[in-house]
Amino acid sequence: MAPRAYWKGTLKLSLVSCPVALYPATTAAEKTRFHMINRETGNRLKQQMVDSETGDVVESDQKGRGYELRKGKYVEIEPGELEAVQIESNHTIDIESFVPSEEIDQRYLNHPYYIAPEGKAATDAFAVIRDAMKDQDRVALAKIVLTNREHIIAIEPLGKGLLGTTLRYPYELRDEDQFFDDIKSPKITKDMIELAGHILHTKAAHFDPKKFKDDYETALKALVKRKASGKKIELPEPEERPSNVVSLMDALKQSLKGRGGKKTAAKSHARRATGRQRAAKKAHRSTARHRKAG
Repeated sequence: MAPRAYWKGTLKLSLVSCPVALYPATTAAEKTRFHMINRETGNRLKQQMVDSETGDVVESDQKGRGYELRKGKYVEIEPGELEAVQIESNHTIDIESFVPSEEIDQRYLNHPYYIAPEGKAATDAFAVIRDAMKDQDRVALAKIVLTNREHIIAIEPLGKGLLGTTLRYPYELRDEDQFFDDIKSPKITKDMIELAGHILHTKAAHFDPKKFKDDYETALKALVKRKASGKKIELPEPEERPSNVVSLMDALKQSLKGRGGKKTAAKSHARRATGRQRAAKKAHRSTARHRKAG
């Protein structure tokens, strides 16, 4: 059974339009979930809203929304007042522009949706818009209203349909400088960079999400199954952590040796590094002798 559409409306490119439906491209239905229970009765617990000062349970008709002006001081906003700023959805995705996909910063990508034509009559117009986008090799930017909020959505061809991804606004992103400014710029030798480059080369691959395995989720399902069957859960022995590596160069060499069949490359790098060091020392001694002789 096909999932229920999250949103229905019209996709519009200039004077060309067609009915479409949006479906969430992700799901958490398969993830293992836990509920809070009473350990004495085994019954599920329900959460209640309580007043932070009095501790009294607050009934639904007493609940409201407030914006914190300062610590502990709120201004209450009535539901009717919120409606004054809510954007009325016209249920239209009106494509405003097309941009090169490489210009979209990955940090702005938010929630993905599948966009499919709604009804047989929409197929032709949908195909025209989709195939035109394929030829341009660009991503469409449009506005859409979801849950009373306006979002920017990036749309691109995906198989027979379209992929729409809502984008975050700039104010939702943290400035990277506050995290990166304190990172020092140590002097790294060329040998280390080359050796690290060879390690990267040994791990070169192609993106294949089918190889992604959620080991924790698998172990969690096994634990639940074992516990439900009445078997005892035994904690694994803690693994010994490797000691701190003193030499970064040694760590790089050992990493390369650990990749089967790459020992020769490591030795080759080591020999070149040693050779350069010897040559540098020899040149230094020669310069020193000339100075002394002068």
